[in-house]
Amino acid sequence: VMRSLLCVAPLGLAAAQQVGTMQQETHPEMWMESDCTASGCKWEKTSVVIDSNWRWVNKNGQNCYMNDNTWDPATCSDGEMCAKTCGLDGADYKGTYGVSTNSYRDGVVLSFVTKGPYSTNYGSRLYVMDGEDTYKIYKLKNREFTFDVDVSNLRCGLNGAVYFVEMDRKGDWDGVRNKAGAKYGTGYCDAQCPHDLKFVKGEANVKNWDSESVPPTGHYGACCAEMDIWEANRMATAFTPHPCTVEGAFRCSGVECGDGDRGERYMGVCDKDGCDFNAFRMGSRDHYGHGAHYEVDSSRPMTVVTQFLTHNETDEGILSEIRRFYVQDEKVVAHG
Repeated sequence: VMRSLLCVAPLGLAAAQQVGTMQQETHPEMWMESDCTASGCKWEKTSVVIDSNWRWVNKNGQNCYMNDNTWDPATCSDGEMCAKTCGLDGADYKGTYGVSTNSYRDGVVLSFVTKGPYSTNYGSRLYVMDGEDTYKIYKLKNREFTFDVDVSNLRCGLNGAVYFVEMDRKGDWDGVRNKAGAKYGTGYCDAQCPHDLKFVKGEANVKNWDSESVPPTGHYGACCAEMDIWEANRMATAFTPHPCTVEGAFRCSGVECGDGDRGERYMGVCDKDGCDFNAFRMGSRDHYGHGAHYEVDSSRPMTVVTQFLTHNETDEGILSEIRRFYVQDEKVVAHG
């Protein structure tokens, strides 16, 4: 079964594993349509949670992760101690991170730069919830996934992303080292096996932590299969499947991470390049762009449809094709 967890990001980072007490966590509401047939769809109430790497990591109000991107040696001299000692606090979604439910309550508004009371925040990464403590898992085979988006103000150099990753449904919650879990956005992984996660598999990533790197990185990476539904700004877009040889979230070390700066990009457990489809690069120069002369005009809202077809048109069938098209002004536009 092709199963994934949905991530939404205007950028793209998991952190401390205990639960903080300084601010309550309240997930922004978002209604979605599901189980659609020819006769209509069913409305489903969900919510979103921000990834834990954006959150305050503290012990009784004192930083465990410092403002200079280093770990406090008093609380985080090793990964185990840090995970048991430090808490992950609730989020002020709109005031600190620029995340809010839209006026129709069927989507979210994401600000790239938000000047909060204590700092300036850049970007966010959100996951769709299935209740308060678990992520929503999507079964994609023999289904289509559709969303409306407006990227008219997302200029070159920025990436608005909607994608699926094979994270643990509970965010690696175990009730011991990780008591925060999905409710606080823990457990992230993707096919790039990122090293910039503060915590991996419930343990602080303090080993060989490089605070001077941009972004700061640790020894371990977090790998899992990834399906990029939408990586785009107003000038370009691509969708990309990234398979891995491992199943579920995997903590990598050394060659298995496939680190490019070590010359090991194609030696790791995940396909970091993936099999991407970018219409412009493949010769369809007038397919997508900012202006009315493009087939898909990114200066106006659009509906993005992705279908996961199987060889026998059943949920149990073998995935045979991933098909993309757009709907704009009630006109269906096939992918270029």
